[in-house]
Parts: sequence; structure tokens; C-alpha cells
Amino acid sequence: MTARTEPSTVDGWLALIERRHGQKIELGLERVRSVRDALGANSNALVLTVGGTNGKGSTCAMLESILLAAGYRVGCYTSPHLLRYHERVRIDGREIGDAALTDAFAAVERARGDTPLTYFEHGTLAAWFAFCQQPLDAVILEVGLGGRLDAVNVFDADCAIVTSIALDHMEYLGDTRERIGFEKAGIFRSGRPAVCGDPQPPVSLLAHAEAIGARLWVSGRDFGFGGDRQQWGYWRYAAPPAQGALIRRAGLAYPALRGANQLLNAAAAITALEQLRERLPVSMQAIRQGLMQVEVPGRFQVLPGRPAVVLDVAHNPQAAGVLAENLGNMGFYPDTWAVFGMLADKDVDGVVALMRERVDHWLLASLPGPRGLQAEALAGRLRAAGVDNDLRCFDSPAAAFAAAQKSAAEGDRIVAFGSFLTVADVLAAVHAQRH
Repeated sequence: MTARTEPSTVDGWLALIERRHGQKIELGLERVRSVRDALGANSNALVLTVGGTNGKGSTCAMLESILLAAGYRVGCYTSPHLLRYHERVRIDGREIGDAALTDAFAAVERARGDTPLTYFEHGTLAAWFAFCQQPLDAVILEVGLGGRLDAVNVFDADCAIVTSIALDHMEYLGDTRERIGFEKAGIFRSGRPAVCGDPQPPVSLLAHAEAIGARLWVSGRDFGFGGDRQQWGYWRYAAPPAQGALIRRAGLAYPALRGANQLLNAAAAITALEQLRERLPVSMQAIRQGLMQVEVPGRFQVLPGRPAVVLDVAHNPQAAGVLAENLGNMGFYPDTWAVFGMLADKDVDGVVALMRERVDHWLLASLPGPRGLQAEALAGRLRAAGVDNDLRCFDSPAAAFAAAQKSAAEGDRIVAFGSFLTVADVLAAVHAQRH
């Protein structure tokens, strides 16, 4: 492809990459590594890689917010996006601009030659190229799927975090926590700190960390947290496993992200930063400020106004269980209206089982694409599970949300969940209403 025929806009590049490479998942590092080497983009920034089943995006956002509060220059790459691709690549807390993003896509295109790349692989390398054009102190990379064979793993982490391990993407990662744990542990590096935010890690993760000589910190064993209604405290031992002096950090404000599970993510983020303190010292004031200011759309996001609107990208049983618990802690609402759409390859029955007691009315939405589950099929799954209360079907999450707004009383709440696609469509509808 010559320079004369390269797209001139972000939308043009995205359409080309999606059309030519597709959204197909192709696990493996050989192709990505070869293009990375040809790209020749290097950075002196410390690299923090974040994997896990749930909590990755929140943990990345916390790391980014704390480091920015400490005065560092930070690049952060996450996926997927909700409203526009630029959300995936942030530099110093701001979404990447059109010119920098198109330059990065073009650089990867020229470096790849005849090597095929998937949509995610091309985007990951483009994000890295963009970060290398800036004098950054830290780069935060969120794993797309798994870890060991994910495109992000071609970059060596100075510290790696695995937030949680649960059953998801089983067709690619295996059908047990042990197999999935091994895949996620693949982001750990020999002789470098690794953090596991899951208090009950699979033996496979522990064994892999030991086999390669990673310095593994495990939640509840080597670090943890406790608190009351007003504030919380962090603790860790001087060295893992549970060795040396006990170090405490008290008087921390709760993260701006809602939900009790966010303390698991916050403690893992602090542990990672503590391991890098010789090169990236961070004050307790920066930790407090960063946690108070962190924002992540779609993670138990409660919109202002009435009825209450909750957006959550929960799309597997573990995340649905956390969402159900968080909804239970919100207080009393006469009725809860669920805008619910899922992909067909997800554990629909597991999610429904955990959410059914929290929902009074189900507004079921068809999702687009070959993986999208149609609303009528979703209704059949709910009926088969014994859910016989109010079920309605809609062509899209936006249409379901409009119906929820029309039907819900002022004191009720609306919960949109089940997929990034569900939340994205509702969020777009909310933005359209406000503008």
C-alpha cells in the first residue's frame, strides 16, 4: 500500500483495518513481535501491564490517575471503547488527537509489510508508536484477552497485574480457572514484580510465577485493605510471601469509582506502584488525590438525575455478581428496569441467575454483529430460567432505554448492562438527549 492511497482520517483507517484484518481473534505473538521490531519505536517509560477477567479498566484508570496526580507523564492504552476509538489511547489523561492517531496507524501499516495483523494487533502497535513519540515516564497497557498470547504481551512489563481470574472467553483460554490462570500469568516477567489482585488465585498462576522467578504479591497474603464507612487503609508486608515488616497506609479516601470491589483494584494498583517507587516515587497525597479523581465510564457509573440510571459493562457471572451486590447497596428503589443485551458466546444463564432478584422489568435489546444475541432469543433464555416477570423486546439498547425512561417512575432506577455494546448504545443515547 503506497502513501498516496493511505486513508487521511481516523474513520478511514478504522474502516480499512477492520475490512482487511477483521475483528477476528488470532492469539499468538510472532506476527506482532516482527512488526514491533520493524516499527523500531522505543521508549524509556516504565511499563505496567494489567490483565485479568474483570477490573482491568478500573485498575488502569487508577494507576493513570495516581501517576498523573504525582506529576508524571503517562500513556494509557485500554479496550474496548464506548463511543469513539480515541478513548483507547490516552496521553497525559487526554484522548489522542486525530493527527497523532492517523500517523500511528500509518507507521504500523508501513512497518508490517506483508505481515497480516488483526484489528486489535494493529491498534495495539499504533498505541505503542504514539506513546514512543512522547517523553513519557510510564505506559499502562491493558491486556485485550488472556495474557500469554495477547498482542500487549510483546512489551515487557516492569510490573504486571492480574486483577481477577474467572470463567470467560473459554473458547480461547480454557474452561477452568486453572487453565485461564496460566494464560493470564503469561504477562509476568522473570525477576520483576507481579501483583495478583485475586485473593484466591489458581495454583497454575502461583506455579508459573515461581517457575519464572517473578516476585509475586498476592492479595490477602502479601497485601490487603480494611476500612469503615468514612475511610480505608492499605497494608503490605515488606516482601512476599508475607515476610518482613508490616507497612500500613491509613486514612485513604474511597475511590471515586463506585462498588466495594474497587478496593481490591485500588490495593493492587498501590502495590504495583510501591514496587516501582525507586524509579517512580509516589506520595500518599498523590494516591489520595488520584483515587478521588479517577473516572471510568460504564463501570457502575451512576448518572445524575431521576430516575437513577446505572451503566455497567458487566458481561460475565463474576462481574454480574459484583453488580448485583452494588445494586443491593444503593438503597431502596420501588422498581428496577433492566436494559439488557448480551453476546451469544457469553454465559447468559450465569449472568441472569445472579441478577434476576435485582430486576423487576426486563427490557431486552438485540445486539448487532454475528455475535450479537437477538432480543427474542434472550427472552427465551430468561423464560427457560424461570423468569416470568415483565419481559419486553427491542431492536437496540437505545430503544430499550427510551422505553425504560418512559415507563420508570421518578423514584425507580434503570440499569443498563450485559455488554460494552449495550452500555455504549445507551451512553450515546444519553449524550444525544443532552446535546
